[in-house]
Amino acid sequence: MNENFKVLISKEELERRIGELAEQLDQDYLGREVTIICVMRGAVFFTVQLTLRMKTKLKYEFITISSYQGTDTTGEVTLMTDLRESIEGKDVLIVEDIIDTGRSMKYLIDHLKSKNPRTLKVCVLANKAERREIEVPIDYIGFEVPNKYIVGYGFDIDNNYRNLPYVAYLEG
Repeated sequence: MNENFKVLISKEELERRIGELAEQLDQDYLGREVTIICVMRGAVFFTVQLTLRMKTKLKYEFITISSYQGTDTTGEVTLMTDLRESIEGKDVLIVEDIIDTGRSMKYLIDHLKSKNPRTLKVCVLANKAERREIEVPIDYIGFEVPNKYIVGYGFDIDNNYRNLPYVAYLEG
């Protein structure tokens, strides 16, 4: 591990909270099928662990958007890869790694609403409310995190450190 990283959320805390979220989602989607939209690449670890614990009938979709270069947001959201299947008339859950400024999620919600899902909800592993510039609806929150740059468990710096089994922040 990089000596400038400090653990913010342990592997055990992640496992416990993700289990709780899975139970809540199973209750909320009881008897229905849900289309899970994994926001690539950061939400892959979270999406896999969350859905492995769910009993709800699922379909998976993947979407790729980008607004970061290194540790800085560009302020511009770019759609890199869109959905392959229609979500019209379906119950849809966006699974995202982090919401900070809200710009990317606002873009994503608007984009997906234009595809006419029956319902559209948001589940995020880390909510960085201190950085919010645009308010967006968040239905399920794993953790509130401070305004620090985080890595691990899908979070990265230039596509590095995603595979740490915990969430850490860069100190200094």
